[in-house]
Amino acid sequence: MNADRTLLTDSHWALIAPLLPGRVGRRGVVAKDNRGFVEAVLWVGRTDLPWRDLPPHLGQWHRVFVRFSRWRTRGVWAQVLAALQAAGQAVPSPRQRQVQLDSTTVRAHQHAAGARKKKGPQALGRSRGGFSTKLHVAGDGAGSLLVFALTAGQVGDAPQAADLLCPLLAPARQVLADTAYDSDAIRVLIAEIGAVAVIPPRPNRLVPPHLDPLTYRDRNQVERLMNRLKQFRRVATRYDKLADSYAAFVQLRAIMLWLN
Repeated sequence: MNADRTLLTDSHWALIAPLLPGRVGRRGVVAKDNRGFVEAVLWVGRTDLPWRDLPPHLGQWHRVFVRFSRWRTRGVWAQVLAALQAAGQAVPSPRQRQVQLDSTTVRAHQHAAGARKKKGPQALGRSRGGFSTKLHVAGDGAGSLLVFALTAGQVGDAPQAADLLCPLLAPARQVLADTAYDSDAIRVLIAEIGAVAVIPPRPNRLVPPHLDPLTYRDRNQVERLMNRLKQFRRVATRYDKLADSYAAFVQLRAIMLWLN
């Protein structure tokens, strides 16, 4: 964090500025201050305060919110994250050939309820922790976010594994996950591409599969990743009615982690 409490350094901005809409040389209106706008959204993500409480020096709150919503709908945050991931994985290291799965339950504030029914359930449900969303994450062995998915809080982990793994299996050599992901279907999926499943077997298995305990110790990287994601208070607690808005803050936090 900079001395003025902003998050973007000049080196950060040099990396993401060419990836954003409204830049010089691109069709459409040239944005007046992309950097100031991104800082405003980062402020909301970091503090979890309502949009209306945005400090005046960061912009007029409604304009910032509308612009954030437009970029969310256009997939700008997802595109920036994908570009940074591609650059960071141009020459994969051994750690990046390791895929780690985990999930976390995110408490949803009462203000997260109330989205229009025609927009769907919005990945909200009730688990033991109450009104919540579950964040499913796949990271690499270096602790970087690869993909994520949102479901209602009561949804299990294993059913989401295939969707998380499918785009990542080609370069993967090992897949690490906890006991919640121990199923024959997941192990077959991993074995079909020649990767090794490092997953503790469930205690009720008659013939437990082999587990390499030394490799399994590396799974702490995805747990650390989850902790770093939740350092953004807007990720640690869900206030957004729309799942796409909450996902945009997860993407924004992941962008900052890739930049650092």
